[in-house]
Amino acid sequence: MRSISRRTLFASGAGLAALSLAACGGGQEEAPLTEEGGVTTLRIAATPLPHMQILTFVKDNLAADAGLELDLQEQTEYPIPNRLLSEGEVDANFFQHLPYLETEMAENGYELTPFEGIHLEPLGVYSETLTSLDDLEEGAAIGVPNDPTNRGRALALLAAEGLLALMDGVEPTAATVDDIAENPKNLSFEEIDAALLPRTMGDFAAAVINGNYALEADLSPAEDALVLESAEGNPYANMLVVRTEDAENEALLKLDELLHSEDVRAFIEETYEGAVIAAF
Repeated sequence: MRSISRRTLFASGAGLAALSLAACGGGQEEAPLTEEGGVTTLRIAATPLPHMQILTFVKDNLAADAGLELDLQEQTEYPIPNRLLSEGEVDANFFQHLPYLETEMAENGYELTPFEGIHLEPLGVYSETLTSLDDLEEGAAIGVPNDPTNRGRALALLAAEGLLALMDGVEPTAATVDDIAENPKNLSFEEIDAALLPRTMGDFAAAVINGNYALEADLSPAEDALVLESAEGNPYANMLVVRTEDAENEALLKLDELLHSEDVRAFIEETYEGAVIAAF
């Protein structure tokens, strides 16, 4: 298990709009971390798969010995967990990668701090009708996530497959359809809430779906995706996120250490068989 001293905590990027500590931490003052009988209760917001499953494993097998009780609160829409965390309704969240968090902080003024990456859910291209992207017809419609970082991530994956080319100098995490320089098959791109893409996949020739939502829809990224992101050098590892003022909180550091334990690594490997990959 990693020692806490090896942890790297990322600070918010320079120039991000900031709320005052009173505004950001007001909710926490009303509902602080609670400790009773040597056990600290942590409220964690997480999306169902695989985040809630991983946290449930920690809750059932590791938390008690670390003096923790986990109050797990399931959320299914991406914007909500960061708002809940910023307002002090929860003590941490687990659902996002760093590029998404940076966008959220820039747009909303959140003062949040991520810990190190725990796992990667490869983004994949799925289809109900195609067995290869080579079979895409002229003018076919592709469903992509509508949140900024995952939309750019989806376009970058399609670009890596030669279906489009982005303009020079465009950061993949910030790319939009307006940044497409070449589109040889004249594909159209429909932006849909990431959680809805598995259910609306039949409306498109293909859809780019986040790994967690693919799992919720009983899709196997390893078997059903036409293409998957490479894990090598991938910046989209998901991590535990806390309010910046709580970044040195002992209970939260203990939880993050548990999430980086060999027990959790084994659980990820045995449960997801490559659909979710440990990032530590």
